[in-house]
Amino acid sequence: MGDAELAEAPADRVSTRLRIAHVYATRRELYAAKVEGDTYRFGEYELDTARHQLRRAGEPVHVEPRALNLLCHLVERRDRVVSKNELLDEVWGDRFVSEAALTTALRTVRLAVGDTGSEQRLIRTVHRRGYQFVAPVTVVEAGPPAGSDLGSGIEATTAGGSDGTGRQTIRFCRADDGTRIAYATVGSGPPLLKAANWLTHLDLEWMSPVWSHWLGGLARNRQLVRYDERGCGLSDWAVPSFTFDDWVDDLESVVEAAGLDRFPLLGVSQGGAVAVAYAARRPERVSRLILAGAYARGRQIRAQNETEREEADLDLDLARVGWIHQDPSFLRVFASQFLPEGTPGDWEEFSDFQRRTTSPANGVRFLEEFARIDVSDIAHRVECPTLIIHSRDDGRVPASQASELAALIPDSRLVLLKSRNHLLTAFEPAWDEFLSHIDAFLAE
Repeated sequence: MGDAELAEAPADRVSTRLRIAHVYATRRELYAAKVEGDTYRFGEYELDTARHQLRRAGEPVHVEPRALNLLCHLVERRDRVVSKNELLDEVWGDRFVSEAALTTALRTVRLAVGDTGSEQRLIRTVHRRGYQFVAPVTVVEAGPPAGSDLGSGIEATTAGGSDGTGRQTIRFCRADDGTRIAYATVGSGPPLLKAANWLTHLDLEWMSPVWSHWLGGLARNRQLVRYDERGCGLSDWAVPSFTFDDWVDDLESVVEAAGLDRFPLLGVSQGGAVAVAYAARRPERVSRLILAGAYARGRQIRAQNETEREEADLDLDLARVGWIHQDPSFLRVFASQFLPEGTPGDWEEFSDFQRRTTSPANGVRFLEEFARIDVSDIAHRVECPTLIIHSRDDGRVPASQASELAALIPDSRLVLLKSRNHLLTAFEPAWDEFLSHIDAFLAE
C-alpha cells in the first residue's frame, strides 16, 4: 500500500492491514516450504500448487491468476475461517482495493469449481467473519510422479476430515499391472473391509446423500477400510486391463497395502461377487462375509430363456447409449432403479455423482463386465460365516439372487428387509435394521 493510499484509507483498516501483512510476511516463507509442490484434490478437481493450475478430471481449468491465488489460500487454510482482511492482504498485497474486488474474485472461484453463493458446497461464507473451504480435501504431498515405478508401495497421501466420524486417511497402492488404487481408512476399532462397488469416490461419497450415511454407519465403533476400483474415483482411470479378475486382484492389493491379516469383508451390489471370489481365494484371511444387495450371476449370465436374454441385451444397449451421450433422461431412469423410493432430487444427486466419478467410456465398461459376472461355481468354497442382506422388493437386483447366494454358500443366513431400494436410504426403517444386523453379526 503506497503512502497516498494509506492516507486515504480508514485508520482502523490501515492498522489492521499493516499488522496482518507483517504477520503473514513472516509466515509466508515457512508455509511455502511446507506446501510447495503439493496437489490438493477435492471431488473431481485438483489444485496443483507447483504448477499453479486447477484441473478438472485431468483437464486444465482457466482461472484468472488472482482468483486462483484466492482459491489456493482458502484450500491451504481450510482448517479455519479466513477473514476478508487476510484475503485482501494475501492476494492483493500492497494494493488497496475495495471488498467488491474480493467478492468478484470469490464468485470467479466458485464458478470455476462448480459452486455457487447459494449452495456453498465447497466455499462457505461465515457472516461477519470471512470464508472457509469446507469440502473434503486429499493432499498429495510432493514426491515421486504418478507414473513412477513404485511397485505396490504406499504413496504418501493424507486426507481432510469427513462428516464427524473421524479423520479419513487416503493412501495409494499399486496393483501387479501397475494400476494405482486409492484406498481409505476412517474410524477406530476392529477393521471392516468394504469391497468396491458400482462407482465409488473416496472423497465425494462423504458429500453424497446416497453414500454418506453408509460410511458413518459402517465406521461406527470400527475402522472402515474401503477403496476405489480401477477406472473410477481417485484410482487410475486409464488402465491396461478391466476384468472381474482384476477387481479381485485389486482387493488383494489393498489388503496387503493396508496390512490386514484376518478381517470381516463387506460386498455391496456387484462388490458382493468380488467379495465372494476373494473369500474363496483367501479363506484364511476372511473371518466373516457380509453381502448386501449382491448377486452371484450377472444379468446376461442368469438369463434363462430367449426373452430374458433379449431384455438383458436391450438393457445393456440402452446403458451404452445413455452413458456415452450422458443423456439426462436415461441417467435419471437409471438412478431410479437404484433408488425407486427416492425423490427426483435424490436421482439428480445420484446421476451427478456417477458423472463425476468416472468417464462415460469406463461407465460402459463397468456395466458390460457386471452383466457377465459369474461366481456361482466358486461360492461353495466360502468357508466363513456369511450374512446375506437384501431388500425384499429390490428392482435392480431381485431378491431371488440373494436366495441363490444363500443356497450356494454353506454357512450363510439370509435377511430380507422391507424396502424397494437397491441402496438403502438414511430415512427408511430398513436402514437402522440393516446396521443392527451387521453389528450383531460382527459381534458374534
